[in-house]
Amino acid sequence: MSIQQFESISLFLGIGGLMAYMVFIMFRLAKESNAGRFGAFVIFGALGLGIVGFAAKSVIQYLVLV
Repeated sequence: MSIQQFESISLFLGIGGLMAYMVFIMFRLAKESNAGRFGAFVIFGALGLGIVGFAAKSVIQYLVLV
């Protein structure tokens, strides 16, 4: 395994882990604040856009290079 492969895999797993942790934090925030259904939707919608944006950036970069 080359250094470039290791860095690519580590970046993918590290960012994926941080995204999963962010979803957990959003869930806990919605639950502990008794936000209700609409409040939880707003929390996941607003904060989840960052995750969607990061994933879209990766997909767009892949499509441009192919």
